Amino acid sequence: MFQVIALLVREERNRVKTEAMPEARRTEQLKRLDGIATILATTAARDPSLFSLLADDAVVSPAATRLRREMLVAAGLEVEDEPEPEPEAAAPSQASEKQVRPQSVVSRQLANPFLTPDFTAAAATPRPRTGRLADWELIEPLLRSFERGGPASSMDLPTPLSLMTRDGRELMPHQAQLVASAAEGHRTFLLADEPGLGKTAQALLAAQAADAYPLLVVAPNVVKINWAREAGLWTPRRSATVIHGDGTTIDGFADIVVVNYEVLDRHIGWLGEHGFRGMVVDEAHFIKNRKSQRSQHALELSERIRSRTLNPLLMALTGTPLINDIEDFRAIWQFLGWIDDRKPRAQLMAALEETGLSPGEPGFYAAARRCVVDLGIVRRRKIDVAADIPARRIADIPVELDDETGRSIREAERVLARRMVARYDNALEHRTAGKVVDGIDRELVRLVAKWEREEDTNESGNVFGMMRRIGLAKAGLAADYTAQLARSVGKVVFFAKHLDVMDVAEETLAKRGLRYSTIRGDQTATQRQRDIDAFVNDPEVAVIVCSLTAAGVGVNLQVASNVVLAELSWTDAEQTQAIDRVHRIGQAEPVTAWRIIGAQTIDAKVAELIDLKAALAAQALDGAAVDEKTSADVQLEALVGLLTDALVERGD
Repeated sequence: MFQVIALLVREERNRVKTEAMPEARRTEQLKRLDGIATILATTAARDPSLFSLLADDAVVSPAATRLRREMLVAAGLEVEDEPEPEPEAAAPSQASEKQVRPQSVVSRQLANPFLTPDFTAAAATPRPRTGRLADWELIEPLLRSFERGGPASSMDLPTPLSLMTRDGRELMPHQAQLVASAAEGHRTFLLADEPGLGKTAQALLAAQAADAYPLLVVAPNVVKINWAREAGLWTPRRSATVIHGDGTTIDGFADIVVVNYEVLDRHIGWLGEHGFRGMVVDEAHFIKNRKSQRSQHALELSERIRSRTLNPLLMALTGTPLINDIEDFRAIWQFLGWIDDRKPRAQLMAALEETGLSPGEPGFYAAARRCVVDLGIVRRRKIDVAADIPARRIADIPVELDDETGRSIREAERVLARRMVARYDNALEHRTAGKVVDGIDRELVRLVAKWEREEDTNESGNVFGMMRRIGLAKAGLAADYTAQLARSVGKVVFFAKHLDVMDVAEETLAKRGLRYSTIRGDQTATQRQRDIDAFVNDPEVAVIVCSLTAAGVGVNLQVASNVVLAELSWTDAEQTQAIDRVHRIGQAEPVTAWRIIGAQTIDAKVAELIDLKAALAAQALDGAAVDEKTSADVQLEALVGLLTDALVERGD
């Protein structure tokens, strides 16, 4: 009903704006429609899940389409018969002039001329049943079920018979449980163990247990070499090859093919025909935006593997599956074959039908959550499964920015606040409809903050530019603190977002007489590994200066137990990934992450918001209850806080 009313209001507004009529009547009609829109917005504010139904690209269910038609007919309007929707064509492969087919792949195909794809998978796939839930919009309720507090989101796993691999390496019990599940026939996993619990080893051994070869691994560029190394350790009887560039050096006969997201567009043609029986996407939150090219490529490949292989192994690996909000699940579920663009697939639909419940009935959300979890969500926390990993804590170190740079930053914040206050006052003055609020209008504050974030392109004066300036102002102080730590406690890992902050830190460390290595995005793989090895193995290298982007995943730096975060990320996930380069299996010391916070600046507000946002994954995956604001946009909330403080200071 809510979505149908929104659709009708939108259609009527378009009609009023384009149809010839007296201007006074047009104004009156638009004013009435504004009143309805205000009611819709107020309703959605009470239940934020309704906002997704107002989006321009929101899916309109068959039930909503029928209700819209019935309401138009009841109003005495003529409604044209809608044509039957044409079946959607299969998504075309992202073929382009960049497409390549390595010679070794051609050689493999020529060596196996009679090895044809197994298309029995398509015939064996169960068709969706038409049942009582057929006309329900189910994707949103399924997502929303993970926003409500509940039991930890992890499927039941079998007790492993052994903790040893067939090649004599010992597994931790939680790792062996997942491998045992694959050995018993389970084939889809969202492996969301906290970072540092050995997801790579679990995926490789699950593929071995499922005999899912050849296996395709899609990973960030910075960790694809590590995948080949881990394969050599955990599954040494299986050959692994890594695709670089056009793939001229790969082994087309290898059991494990590792490719990074950035070059998928060149190889997606032959990868889709290679006969893979398993696929792993590492750091699966990279595909959360379904409109991105890398997400589309990953989804296309998984679809092609499912169509050619009966019961393939599909695994999504990420310690931080939720970066912004619960919608981040959607692409991952689609990759695993649990849902398609619009509805649950047959297995999930059958499970939902068996609950006997529908959205709106008591117990539906808990039952729906359980149905999704049982498809293969595996989430273990370090505190639960790795008692030998020492504690981790985050300590904030406020620093005073009292030089000229600090003063200019605080003045820039005041200018930004005054600009938003002026927009707020102007909106109040010209408001023609809607409720009157005593004191501060919180809804308008949020709207003004959204305008500011979306429209301000002045890099030096917007929230992004100010955070960068604060990071640069903190760089020398953070490096000094790092030098003190290194002299007192040993090796330290230093993280920053921007290269200029890293440059200042390296200059400061050099002046303090400390040797350091570095991890940057523009390094070659050889340079990168050389710097990591120097930090890990050379006792004279006291600090490693790391880019949050380049070193936040796939790097083991547990030789250190202290991390300095010189700049704040916009997400808790990125911060957690950085800390977990140190806090992982094998760490012998308690780990402390020292966050350097610019006192009396927006930096402190952002730190507070990041901590609030950290509870999102805890709510969705670990069963904790959290405040609604945890799924909010950090940049937006920072601007809301800045404007609210300014209005309070003014006495509103």
